[in-house]
Amino acid sequence: MRIFVTGATGYIGTEVVRELIEGGHQVVGLTRSDKGAALLAGAEAHLGTLEDLDSLQRGAAAADGVIHLAFRHDFSDFAGSLAMDLRAVEAMGAVLEGSGKPFVITAHANGIESENVVLGLAERGVRTSIVSLAPSVHGERDKGFVPHLIHTARTKGFAAYIGDGANRWPAVHRIDAASLFRLAVEAAPAGSRLDGVGDEGIPFRDIAAVIGRHLNVPVRSITREEAAAHFGFLGMLAGLDFPRSSAETQELLGWKPVHPGLLEDLEQGHYFSK
Repeated sequence: MRIFVTGATGYIGTEVVRELIEGGHQVVGLTRSDKGAALLAGAEAHLGTLEDLDSLQRGAAAADGVIHLAFRHDFSDFAGSLAMDLRAVEAMGAVLEGSGKPFVITAHANGIESENVVLGLAERGVRTSIVSLAPSVHGERDKGFVPHLIHTARTKGFAAYIGDGANRWPAVHRIDAASLFRLAVEAAPAGSRLDGVGDEGIPFRDIAAVIGRHLNVPVRSITREEAAAHFGFLGMLAGLDFPRSSAETQELLGWKPVHPGLLEDLEQGHYFSK
């Protein structure tokens, strides 16, 4: 298939592009500049942005399928980021109606409107699916939650967990996540919800323990009241217990997470090389 990928130059997107090309697909990647186009090894560049709805529609209309990964991660205006995502999903969905083509999107916190649009498209001739990734998508070049935890431990002089630290975080390796997106665009039934989870739930204190050992700093419990000051924007998330399973997704698509789990990935050392 000829697959249009938004977010193709991003942390997950570059791996999805590689996965698709190795799977025999032709990839057209959205990029805002010639510099970004240089990152699309083996893929065709399609110049545009999330705000340029005409460009998104042209890319989607000319493809056999779409994987939508792009998202503006602006935590100071998250509502605005969700609204931008909704407009992009609506624009691409409009040109895919009645085509039978696959349209895969990524779930975001409080992004129910985009998800509802996609589920509606499943009833209007689009083979839509929604991939809900674990909060930690780990691997080389990770710039997400785990690097923030490491930076915090370096800055504060100790690695922390909240209370007894038994609350669990799910995680998935970036390469495993990429293979799920490929399988989704190839075979996911219309209206599918897919769980991108490898580790179903790692106790937060275990993550803190690995970070503390690699940084040679103490590992300490803090109270829930201290969490916001210590972890910053991760203060609430650091105390949540939200294990998740991908058993149904694995059965549906034959997806098998095979790459290192989060703790094993942390032990490899690349997170601490800076």
